[in-house]
Amino acid sequence: MATTDEVEQLLRSAEFEIEGRLVEASNITLRVQLSDDVRAVYKPIRGERPLWDFPDGTLAGREVAAYELSKALRWDVVPLTVMRDGPLGLGACQLWLDDLVEPPVGFVPERELPGDWLPVAGARDEVGRPYVLAHADDPRLARLALFDAIVNNADRKGGHVLLTQGGHLYGVDHGVCFHSDDKLRTVLWGFGGRPVSEADSAALRRIDPGILSDYLSAQELDALARRIEKLETYPAPPDDRHAIPWPPI
Repeated sequence: MATTDEVEQLLRSAEFEIEGRLVEASNITLRVQLSDDVRAVYKPIRGERPLWDFPDGTLAGREVAAYELSKALRWDVVPLTVMRDGPLGLGACQLWLDDLVEPPVGFVPERELPGDWLPVAGARDEVGRPYVLAHADDPRLARLALFDAIVNNADRKGGHVLLTQGGHLYGVDHGVCFHSDDKLRTVLWGFGGRPVSEADSAALRRIDPGILSDYLSAQELDALARRIEKLETYPAPPDDRHAIPWPPI
């Protein structure tokens, strides 16, 4: 088994073989093999679909910025991610996670909602049976929800929450983060209104947004600093715009 440093070196410089495309992704997203036991997700900048509200060619950099912020906070909520060249040019390369189990977030029948889960929104299936979009009252999810609030994640779907068999929880797909306007859309609203712990607040106060200057604009860095400064409680869903991404899972 490769060490973390060895894996990072592979992500940064190893030649890789493209295994296939993740067809459900909005942008070109390729699974690649770096060694016998290390795979990654490669997202080339040239494969990014233009968006009306994010500058062209910036999504891969936002993926790397999310990892770098997670690393600086020592929260480890984003898999190892680097910027590197590849067959389709410069792009984000993120460690592929194997041995995953079902994360504690999703749609559950209304009558079967576990007592320790937090409801987010009501729903019905194709025959009208009531369901609830909900997630566990889990400190790992709370940490990820706080991270999303800081990075202003516009697309935290349930499918972007990954849980390993060892119990480590990660978030992936951070290409639409760090906008200077408020765009938080998430399925993890259940923590809204809770106070941020002193330990997490202290970790955030130690962060210099300038560490992300290779990937974000000055305006985006200023907005990140303001979000960190004012965040005392977990945000609640706004009532003036869509607060849950589509599809939610």
